Amino acid sequence: MAPLTLDARKAVLTAIHAKERFLLVTHERPDGDALGSLVGMQALLRGLDKDSVMLIAPEDFPLPTEYRFFSLDGLVTAPPEDLAQRAVVYLDCGNLDRNAVVVPDGGEALINIDHHHDNTRFGTINYVVEDASCTAEIVWDLMHVAGVDLTTEVAEALYVGLVTDTGRFSYENTTIRAHAMAVELIAAGVDVAEMYRRIYEGIPLAKLELLARALSTVALYSDGRLAVAVLQTADFEATGAEDSHGEGIIDHLRALEGVKVAVLIRELGGVGRRGQQKVSLRATDNDIDVSLIARTHGGGGHRRAAGFTSGLSTAELIDAIRSQV
Repeated sequence: MAPLTLDARKAVLTAIHAKERFLLVTHERPDGDALGSLVGMQALLRGLDKDSVMLIAPEDFPLPTEYRFFSLDGLVTAPPEDLAQRAVVYLDCGNLDRNAVVVPDGGEALINIDHHHDNTRFGTINYVVEDASCTAEIVWDLMHVAGVDLTTEVAEALYVGLVTDTGRFSYENTTIRAHAMAVELIAAGVDVAEMYRRIYEGIPLAKLELLARALSTVALYSDGRLAVAVLQTADFEATGAEDSHGEGIIDHLRALEGVKVAVLIRELGGVGRRGQQKVSLRATDNDIDVSLIARTHGGGGHRRAAGFTSGLSTAELIDAIRSQV
């Protein structure tokens, strides 16, 4: 790690030891890395006898099927009354717009722990390790330095963050350190075959039917280099699929021969989301940084995986993305 990063790690650990109460948050619609990082950080703080709670907004439930085995001990769905007295730790969150928690003026420290290269460094302490495979890797490293032992349950949570954010160890962010982390987590009790079944198998029929609907809408642009699929609220209603069942569909688009950029546009439902669409972007190589496109629409992410939410129509979104690509 570069000296600046090591200084940030020291600042985080100093703050952790100095503070007594913490609130842990992550981005909206939490994925495997977000949830794994939350559970890992909760274990770190409680291992140091700190008062720590995790916050996930009510609208983000139910969690995706594959993550419901997580034990979320200490979970709240609204900011605690003593928020002003708690240090807030943001995990895997590239910017403040991705979480609705309001930190009162004059409150405690805001600790930003992340690995996204486009993180806006919004914290009073920013520990952003861009070459980390996932935020769970950063939490794993902090646990080492803090001297907090891994339990099998926490190792499983961190493994979920690692395996999902590296695309089962297939993405370009899969480093030697990522494999070393996997070795240690397996030694701590992670059953690799069982974790694979939990995350990638046991697919509900509704999710499979939703995939079929999405694939039937695929349109190719720019001589087949841009693939776009669309899901509407009616598709979820007709199949009985949950919102989270749309996750992973974009990987099928990215796998198409000749595709450089894959796009999935999903109409959102529920209170406060009507008229909004979530756009997921994937690139097959480094020729196009899709996080740049996402940031122009208020989102963000990685060079090859990013997303944003927009009030534009499907046609307007496709036109904008085609132009930007």
